[in-house]
Amino acid sequence: MEITNEKINDANLLIKGEFPKEAIDAQVEKLAKEAGKQMKVDGFRKGKVPAHIVKKMYGEKLEQDAEGEIIREMLNKAYEEAGINPQEIIGEPMFKKYEKGEEKIEAEIQVCLRPKFDVEGYQKAVPEYELPAVSDEEVEERIKALAEQAAPLVSLEEDRPLQEGDTAVLDFTGYLDGEPFEGGSAQDFELQIGSGQFIPGFEEQMVGMKKGETKRIKVTFPEDYQAPNLAGKETEFEITLKDIKVKAEPKIDDELAKTITKKEDATLETLKEQVTEQIRTEKLSKLYNEELKPKLLEALVEAYEFDLPENIVEQEVDNLANQKAQSLSKEELEAIQGNAEKIEELRESVRDDAVRSVKATFIVDAVAKAEGVDVSDQEVSQALYYEALMAGQDPEALLKYYQKNNLFPAVKMGMIEDKLFTQLLDLDNAGKK
Repeated sequence: MEITNEKINDANLLIKGEFPKEAIDAQVEKLAKEAGKQMKVDGFRKGKVPAHIVKKMYGEKLEQDAEGEIIREMLNKAYEEAGINPQEIIGEPMFKKYEKGEEKIEAEIQVCLRPKFDVEGYQKAVPEYELPAVSDEEVEERIKALAEQAAPLVSLEEDRPLQEGDTAVLDFTGYLDGEPFEGGSAQDFELQIGSGQFIPGFEEQMVGMKKGETKRIKVTFPEDYQAPNLAGKETEFEITLKDIKVKAEPKIDDELAKTITKKEDATLETLKEQVTEQIRTEKLSKLYNEELKPKLLEALVEAYEFDLPENIVEQEVDNLANQKAQSLSKEELEAIQGNAEKIEELRESVRDDAVRSVKATFIVDAVAKAEGVDVSDQEVSQALYYEALMAGQDPEALLKYYQKNNLFPAVKMGMIEDKLFTQLLDLDNAGKK
């Protein structure tokens, strides 16, 4: 077996190997003998199946296994000669050449290594920023909005017709082909006009009604309505408006503070402090996501130069190309499908972004290690679980989906990045400055 190592750069190594057909035959013989010791074949005692019988039964599979074993030996020998620790290897080796001749097999395999670089000086990339200010007007406006939300509904004293924004208290009965239909009636039902809670046209036709008035309206149920007997059907509703309710005049006082904070000792002053901090946190989050994070990431990427493992870059190119393809029109997709040149153009259009993304990932990983920042698998699961709950999804189903599609590493890396940047920017203490 002849092996040579050709260093492409610090992150990529090309291993060339050449081995005679006899080496494969010998390996096949060895595997056949080992398999014969475990097999049971009619006409032979268990463990005494001759190698030639095994080869006759499983010749193609044995040859594939033999070639795989030879390749593994080739790689291990190459790693040893090149002084490579297998833990430095990242991703799967890529075959650049594999030619089977009558007398020998020639193989060229590219192996990618985890980049090595000195992250010293990364603190210089951290941008300066000013803590967002919160004005008295912003606090007052937020508290006023909270007071309006918390204000109870009261019956309208003014004698005026129902208008958008009011809450109507009504009795109604629905008719299909002149007959009441199941689920189409209610008493003392409260409906905010303009909320879109009812089918299109219902609320709009109520506008202008007065207390005590009875009215018949016609509406058509949507074609995709959940009840098949009503989907797409024109129906009639008899409505009696019994009351009109509006929000009471909001009161901004200590009682409001207790209602909102759910604390008996809360005062208007403590509510103002809480709202001030809430607005500041929102502004700081916006500043981080829209300005600080992009600036810091860009500065880190520009600060370091090192070779990247080609297999990881190509994976990211494929990933970004697939994402871009999803945004293309049907006509654009049809033009690309089956066209190798167009597909390559698509891949090349995202290559620069892929290179920067991969480079950023390695930098963030290295700086995180330097800062002692890590995220456990349990933290990732908890974050996804909470995300599912907030979105009204099944948490267990979401976790299984991420596990099945190997999405945990990407989520974990994103969490590490945010945890690291929060630490570098000292955002946790920003509100105390």
